[in-house]
Amino acid sequence: MARLSAKEMPTALWGVGAVTALGTLAAVVPYLVSGGAGIGLSVFLALTLFGAAGATWRLSKSTRVESGQEVFLREAFHSVLTPQLITDDKGNLILANRAFRGWIDLGVQQNAEAALAARFSATPAVTNEFNQVKASLQKGHSGIAELPVVRGGKIIEWRRIVSRPLEGYPNYYHWRFDDISERRRMEKAMRDEQAKLIDFMAQAPVGIYSVDQHGLFRFANKTLAEWLQVTPEELIRGDVRLHNVLRDPPKGVAAHAIAAGPQGELRGEAIMRRRDGTLFPVAITQTVVMGDDGKTLRTRSIVRDQSPEREWQQALSVSEHRFQRLFAEAPIGILLIDGKYTVMECNHAFHSIIRRSRGGIVGTGMEELIAPNDRQQMMAKLAEVLGGTDQISPLEVRMLSEREIIAQVFVKRFGLVGTAPAGAEQSGLMLYFIDVTEQKHLQIQFAQSQKMQAIGQLAGGVAHDFNNLLTAMIGFCDLLLQRHKPGDQSFNDIMQIKQNGNRAANLVRQLLAFSRQQTLQPKVLSLADVLSELTNLLRRLIGAQIKLDMIHGRDVGLVKVDQGQLEQVIINLVVNARDAMPSGGTVTIRTRNHRQESRILRGQDDMPPGDYVAIEVKDTGIGIPAENIHHIFEPFFSTKELGSGTGLGLATVYGIVRQTGGFISVDSTVGVGTTLNIYLPVYRQTKGEIEAKPEDVREDKPGPDLTGAGTILLVEDEDAVRVFSSRALRNKGYTVLEARSGEEALAVLNEQGDKVDLIVSDVVMPQMDGPTLYKHMRGKWPKIKVIFVSGYTEDRLREQFTSGEAIHFLPKPFTLKQLAGKVKDVMEEGK
Repeated sequence: MARLSAKEMPTALWGVGAVTALGTLAAVVPYLVSGGAGIGLSVFLALTLFGAAGATWRLSKSTRVESGQEVFLREAFHSVLTPQLITDDKGNLILANRAFRGWIDLGVQQNAEAALAARFSATPAVTNEFNQVKASLQKGHSGIAELPVVRGGKIIEWRRIVSRPLEGYPNYYHWRFDDISERRRMEKAMRDEQAKLIDFMAQAPVGIYSVDQHGLFRFANKTLAEWLQVTPEELIRGDVRLHNVLRDPPKGVAAHAIAAGPQGELRGEAIMRRRDGTLFPVAITQTVVMGDDGKTLRTRSIVRDQSPEREWQQALSVSEHRFQRLFAEAPIGILLIDGKYTVMECNHAFHSIIRRSRGGIVGTGMEELIAPNDRQQMMAKLAEVLGGTDQISPLEVRMLSEREIIAQVFVKRFGLVGTAPAGAEQSGLMLYFIDVTEQKHLQIQFAQSQKMQAIGQLAGGVAHDFNNLLTAMIGFCDLLLQRHKPGDQSFNDIMQIKQNGNRAANLVRQLLAFSRQQTLQPKVLSLADVLSELTNLLRRLIGAQIKLDMIHGRDVGLVKVDQGQLEQVIINLVVNARDAMPSGGTVTIRTRNHRQESRILRGQDDMPPGDYVAIEVKDTGIGIPAENIHHIFEPFFSTKELGSGTGLGLATVYGIVRQTGGFISVDSTVGVGTTLNIYLPVYRQTKGEIEAKPEDVREDKPGPDLTGAGTILLVEDEDAVRVFSSRALRNKGYTVLEARSGEEALAVLNEQGDKVDLIVSDVVMPQMDGPTLYKHMRGKWPKIKVIFVSGYTEDRLREQFTSGEAIHFLPKPFTLKQLAGKVKDVMEEGK
């Protein structure tokens, strides 16, 4: 390229007077770098700092600036902070300011483009973009690019490259490198925030949309589109309008309105329709923004899907309803009380337990519902739980009510919602009440029954032993009386011993009656007949001060009982009634039929359904205190003065009634009187049943002769009974073989079994008892007859024989005549 001389430069610069200082700089640089012919540095600096016009005017006067001005302008150029340089078409450095040299250290290298290419070579894309800038310059066009500078694998800065050819001098190019790192960081931050915002709007848990004045969607986020089962693009690019997706769009309102009414354009609830036709409830809130022209508008709308809320509300409603039902219909009583022990709520079961109306319970202090004796303990336990104790044992308290109520109480603490001030927590108590009154009564009755059973077993055992003693005592008296006739000096003494023995025997029979181990001889009876026979005796027993009323029901059923025992029951009850009325009164005996529909507790026994005959004995006496009611059937329990009774009267009644299969109950009020009811099963004869004839074991049994003949094996472990019995039978003409046990009896049978006609055996013996002996000898000596004697009942004996064996029984104690009579009857049986 031809270079301009110093004289030609002003004209050249005048032609570009309208360009900027940097443009002028680019125009004069070729002359500054010419070998000896070119413009001085002062001209270049002037062009750079003051622009082409000023520089041209100055050059028209002088082609050389003063030396001081040259230094000033050079320093001013190098102080520019943006790196700049001039290169030729080969990339060689023509001129670079201090900022450029501080940015890129060229060293001895003068090819600036090579240095720049190395600087902008972080990636192939960056290199390619820089090459495009160079290509644009070579084509005579300006080039602009924003490229990163990478060092150590990280972008350390961004530069905006602006390059253009010098006008009129196409082989020279001007470069400027603006630092845009901060701007790029800000733009990236803005893009990130914008992306976050877009993502937030798209994924927001609420629907977001915007429609115009025609109701057409201009924006819809992903959430709303998914609810409608479409894409955002289908809403925005189509002709879908807001009212198209509403089930019941409002009539006569703007296309963007949600509902009718003055607020319909801003908020409302609606039902939206999905693509598949299903519906879901929504609540929409929006603002309306008018366009600058006053005609167009757009909405900013938020949509909240109310389906979960409706489901929660429904679930909550169902839960509350279920809780109310469980609370109201729970089979146990429930109380809710606050921290001041005031009842807030109670259920129906609690009303039933305490027998008060809801108004008489809610608002009442808890202590007012508890019996005074249990109140202090109950309130102390409630305070413990309210104070934070988690576990306490269930309480048993008596409630304050018209009747006796024993309740088992469980206590739990709970928080009271909405009653405490902010930051505080208030607790209440939930109390569960289980009515255990009947259970407690059953436990008491069971314990009483167990005690009665234990006493009965003891009494039975004692009676058995006494019967052995009494058998010997009465028997030996009979033997003595055979030698000491009336008029004999010893006759009266012996009779006294025998009479007291008989009295003791009666006492033992009462013990056996109580323990239900007495030998009964039941027969079918009419209660009216039995009571009629007893009327005169009863009137003599109660005396003239007491009135006796007999009331018989119509068509009263028959019963199968031991008549003597039934008479004993009636006599005992009437005597007790008489003793309860020392100043006179009325005893009423009433009979009636009784139909028991369901199982019920009578006294301490469980009475099954069925037909019964009831005997009611009622007096107008002093009554029985409540604390004594549970003890009246216990043997030897008596409230009479010492020596006035044995305490076995009612115990005997109870034993006879229960052994007969009946039940007894008592109802008494102090100062009013006592009523005892006896329930005996109605007798219904079964097919083929034959009424058993009772054994008549009375001493006055008719029969002139009790002597006999034959061999009798007497098996008895009690020596006294065995001695008396053997002597009595020998006196009557029998041959008697003796054995102390079942084993000895078998030994005797093995030796003389063919001679034995009858065995008289005790039932209860050590080792081998009477029934076992019978089973051993029956197979070998089937023709030998057997009489069992025992202080226990015949029923207990027959329980051990299930094959219908023909056995005979004689209860202890027995007299000589009873023994001899029984033996003769059996010996003559079948003859």
